[in-house]
Amino acid sequence: MALNPRITVWQGRTVWLIGASTGIGRATAALLHAKGAHVIVSARNAPALKAFVAEHPGSACEPLDVADVAAVREVAGRIQAQSPSGRLDMVVYCAGHYQAMRAQNFDLSEALRHQQINYVGALHVLAATLPMFTAQGAGHLSLVGSVAGFRGLPKAMAYGPTKAALNNLAECLYLDLHPLGIGVSVINPGFVKTPLTAGNDFDMPALLTPEQAAREIVSGWRAGRFEIHFPWRFTLWLKLLRHLPHGWYFPAISRITGG
Repeated sequence: MALNPRITVWQGRTVWLIGASTGIGRATAALLHAKGAHVIVSARNAPALKAFVAEHPGSACEPLDVADVAAVREVAGRIQAQSPSGRLDMVVYCAGHYQAMRAQNFDLSEALRHQQINYVGALHVLAATLPMFTAQGAGHLSLVGSVAGFRGLPKAMAYGPTKAALNNLAECLYLDLHPLGIGVSVINPGFVKTPLTAGNDFDMPALLTPEQAAREIVSGWRAGRFEIHFPWRFTLWLKLLRHLPHGWYFPAISRITGG
């Protein structure tokens, strides 16, 4: 069942991808550029953004720290003003930060850094772009969450709660914006080979490349899905675990992950 307007044609669409210097964001930007979208990439890593633009003629870059709310507003306004159509058709928030953390080595500054990049930055982007979308009565907002946001997991004390917040935020946005003709989706990948996951010291089942993840995401937008999760052979059993009572879930996940 399509919960959003299906996106089957990208030619002429202006898409702003935030957190697109590496990994899933960069691969998705490259795929949308190949499909004819006018792509603008943002991240803090300006040299990586400039390299992307050099490799993808017609794209543009806007270096940006999502923690700077004034800068986010300025960049959003500039993108809309410079859009060939005068519109902003899609925003994809894929900025992210990850470091494994357990309660025994809780680091407040690191936990707050996760919150600032993974969640508060998304709020800054919403503050800048929601007025544009509501004025247009069209467009699409997409937030990149994670299966780590489904339920509590070992070593995910800093990361998991921020991704759970994005999932809840996306549901709230959908309820408010769908009646206005604005699409909302949340992307919950499993393990993807990116700089964020490179430091993991455990086996990552069903590991995907960023390019595979990008194809899954674009396929989800084409199908009009609200939640885009992949790979299904991995994410479906995690979804089943979500429904276990705590008395079953905690022993099961401890056994599966080795505690």
